[in-house]
Amino acid sequence: MPASMRHALALEYDGSSFCGFQSQPSRCGVQDALEDALGAIAGGAVRVVAAGRTDAGVHATSQIVHFDAPVERPTSAWVRGVNAHLTSAAAVLWCIPVRDDFHARFRAVSRHYSYLLLDRPERPGLLHGRVGWHHAPLDIDAMKRAGAQLVGTHDFSSFRAALCQARSPIKTLRALSIAHRGPLVRFDFEADAFLHHMVRNIVGALVDVGTHRRSPEWIDELLVAADRTLGAATFAPDGLYFRGALYDEGFRLPSTLRELPAFI
Repeated sequence: MPASMRHALALEYDGSSFCGFQSQPSRCGVQDALEDALGAIAGGAVRVVAAGRTDAGVHATSQIVHFDAPVERPTSAWVRGVNAHLTSAAAVLWCIPVRDDFHARFRAVSRHYSYLLLDRPERPGLLHGRVGWHHAPLDIDAMKRAGAQLVGTHDFSSFRAALCQARSPIKTLRALSIAHRGPLVRFDFEADAFLHHMVRNIVGALVDVGTHRRSPEWIDELLVAADRTLGAATFAPDGLYFRGALYDEGFRLPSTLRELPAFI
C-alpha cells in the first residue's frame, strides 16, 4: 500500500461515554465508534491502531491513531467528515498522511498520562467523572518523596493489574511530578510504556502515603516485593487522562501531546 494511504490522527474523547478504547462485541469502545466513522467516509471497513488502550472511564486529550485508508479523501474529510459521524463524546483533532513505516503503538518513544484528584471533604459535583476524589487532607510533600522512588527502570509488578497482558513488568518511568492548586492535585507521568492500571495503582499507593497510612519508604518496599497483593487499591478511572505519545521527528507529525482543558 502506498505511503500516502497510511494516515495518523489525534483524537480526544470523554472516557465516561465508552467502555474503554479497545473494540468490544457490544461495539461500546472508542475504537468501534472511530472505525465506524472512518468507514462511513471511506465507503468500506477501516481498522485503527492506537498508541494506548485506555480503560473504561479514562479520558484522552490526544490519543494517537494510525489507519490505512482504502481510498483517497481530502484531509478535511478525515477530520470534519469523520467528526460528523462520531458521537459527540469524541472528536478528531487532526489527520495527515504518513510514511507506511509509522505505527501509532510500536513507534511511540514515550507516553504521557495525567491524573487529577480532588482533595476535599465534599465529593465532586461540577467535575463529576472528570476527577478522582479523596475526602481527607493529603501530605503533598510526603507523596513527592514517595513518587521520586518510582522514577527510573523498575519491575512494576506491585502496580500491575492481575489481567495485564504485557510481556514484561519492567518499565522505565522517566518522570513523575505532583503539583496542587487549592483542592486539586495533579499527577503527571511519562514512561516508555505503561502496564495495565499502572498509573491508577501508583496514585492509590501515593494517596496511602499522603494520608500517613504508609511511609514514603513503603513505595521502595513495594518495588522490591514485586507483588500486587501488597499494593494499594486501584484508584478510580475518572481523573485519568491520556495526553499523547511522542514519536521521532522524522515522521513530521503535528503536536502529539496536548494539555488538559483550561477549565479544569
